[in-house]
Amino acid sequence: MPTQTLVTSGVEISVESEYQPNQSDPMNNHFLFAYRITIRNTGDSLIRLRNRHWYIFDSCNKKTHVDGEGVVGENPILAPGEDFQYVSGCNLTTDTGRMFGAYMFEKVIDNSRFYVKIPVFYLIAPFRLN
Repeated sequence: MPTQTLVTSGVEISVESEYQPNQSDPMNNHFLFAYRITIRNTGDSLIRLRNRHWYIFDSCNKKTHVDGEGVVGENPILAPGEDFQYVSGCNLTTDTGRMFGAYMFEKVIDNSRFYVKIPVFYLIAPFRLN
């Protein structure tokens, strides 16, 4: 799928998603998607990622919320110009869906907090694109 990118409050979020056929079982309504997130600090302050909030929708419009501290067990600190990349995954019971959300960051200098939007990206099994 094409990369989706969004800049909010001096933080650029880019997302790529990919269907994982070897870890999916369509006959049993199990579809696994991996996504790669790149977070780039385009601002001028040292920042720390504190929390994440996801909205996940399948093609039947079933909505799931996911909240948690950090990402993949980390609370990365990014200096201006630095980036952090991680890979995670999402299980759906349908072969298409979408995700979006927000990260909460804080400026290290004064602990002020701000939100950064995660762009909408789509989870689509390739056989659905024919």
